[in-house]
Amino acid sequence: MKHVYLTGSTGGIGQAIAQRLQRDGMHIVPLRSRLEDVAALQDEVRSLRQETPPDALIHAAGFGRFAPHETLSADDIVRMVAVNLTAPILLANLCLRDLRERRGHIVHIGSIEATRSARWAALYSATKGGLHHFSLALYEEVRKAGIKVTILHPDLVRTPFFDALDFAPEDGDDCALDPAEIAQVVSDILARAGTITELVIRPRRLGIRKKSAAQPT
Repeated sequence: MKHVYLTGSTGGIGQAIAQRLQRDGMHIVPLRSRLEDVAALQDEVRSLRQETPPDALIHAAGFGRFAPHETLSADDIVRMVAVNLTAPILLANLCLRDLRERRGHIVHIGSIEATRSARWAALYSATKGGLHHFSLALYEEVRKAGIKVTILHPDLVRTPFFDALDFAPEDGDDCALDPAEIAQVVSDILARAGTITELVIRPRRLGIRKKSAAQPT
């Protein structure tokens, strides 16, 4: 049985990935440490590697704030960089020796914002863009060892990610992706003999609505 280390396993995309890969017969190992806590994350992974070395590492956790950059708090800035960029880089560093031995696979859930420059998304785009370039460069570094590295760039996905934001996808199945669609793509990629290094996934049409002031966020 293949062991899959997974961040964000309780979020919309991560939970869907866990459910899909469990149906594929894989053993999901959720990483439970706060991704901002480097020491705790290191300790957790080093402990897990003793019993269940990873065959795959999937980073599905994410954090975003979308606002004029000068209005972001220091905590928002530190957390966004930690969750979206530092954590997946650190996890790859911790897991690569096992993945090399097991000819494993790293999958990063990025964002469409890595591919464009959107207003009020400067920092979020920077973290996702950094993850994009890290993933592609890391693949060139490890491909001869048989390790695969993939980054997926989904557009809007209907998840609790938007609960704390002042906008959300419009209603309608074709206005946003379903987490199960992302999970299916991950399942397909893990099963392939070849390597898909990057993939953009978009809904049929884009629909964004502003939340009313009275609606809780």
